[in-house]
Amino acid sequence: MATKVLDSWALIAFFEDEPAAERVEKLLVKAEAGTHKLLLCVVNWGEIYYNTMRAVSHDAAEQKAKEIAGLTIEIVSVDNKNLELVRQAATYKATKRLSYADAFAAALAKIRDAELVTGDHEFKQVEDDIQIDWLR
Repeated sequence: MATKVLDSWALIAFFEDEPAAERVEKLLVKAEAGTHKLLLCVVNWGEIYYNTMRAVSHDAAEQKAKEIAGLTIEIVSVDNKNLELVRQAATYKATKRLSYADAFAAALAKIRDAELVTGDHEFKQVEDDIQIDWLR
C-alpha cells in the first residue's frame, strides 16, 4: 500500500474548492477504499486550524477540525516517541528555506518513505530528497 503525506496546502485547496481540489478528493476516496494511506503531521493540522481561524473564525476552525477527523487520514503526532521526525524537520528548517510547518511535512514524507502531496512551491528545495506529487 502506497503512503502519501498531505501538506496543509493540499487540504486547504480541497476545502476551498480550488483547482487542485478534485485531485485531493480522488486521493481521499482511494484512502477510504484502502488503496493507499494518507498521513498529516499534527503541525500541519495546526496550520490549517490557525489559517481558518484567522481568515474566518474560531467556529470555522472547529468545523474544519471535525471535517478532517471524519476523513481517512492518520494524524501523526510530534512527541518524544517521534524524535526522528522532529530531528529531520529541524534539519530541513536549518538547511533549507522552509517554514517550520512545511519542514514537518517534508520530514514526515522522508522518514516514512512516502510521497508528499502539495502545490506549495516552497518544497522545490527538497524535491531532490523526497518524492513530491505536485498539485497544479
